[in-house]
Amino acid sequence: MSTLSPREIVAELNRHIIGQQDAKRAVAVALRNRWRRRQLPAALREEVVPKNILMIGPTGVGKTEIARRLAKLAQAPFIKVEATKFTEIGYVGRDVESIIRDLVEISLTMTRKAMREAVKPQSRAKAEERVLDALVGKNATEETREKFKKLLESG
Repeated sequence: MSTLSPREIVAELNRHIIGQQDAKRAVAVALRNRWRRRQLPAALREEVVPKNILMIGPTGVGKTEIARRLAKLAQAPFIKVEATKFTEIGYVGRDVESIIRDLVEISLTMTRKAMREAVKPQSRAKAEERVLDALVGKNATEETREKFKKLLESG
């Protein structure tokens, strides 16, 4: 996300969403501003208040899709729930606690996946070394290890 300008964010959204140029531009600028705020020193960061966006409009105009695609670009969790339905007798739909719980669960899942991907190369290298140790022994020459490593990599 850090390398994307608002123009590039809009271009990425344009690949998937037709129309709604003003909305796409607004969310792109907001996302970039949030990223820029996070780059500030902690003391200054408190002085810069982020601006939130409330997207309103009729069903089917692309609000959810814009939010979903933007969350994907920002590698942020996304959850869609109907939380605004009220009737005379009370609240209809899911309670706020379960909505927050679901959002936290999605965040944890995304974080775990990112952490697994981050250690994948090291894990693969360590597993490869253990297999080589089992095949040729720890006292084998580097040349022998390299030959077996190539055989292992080629399948």
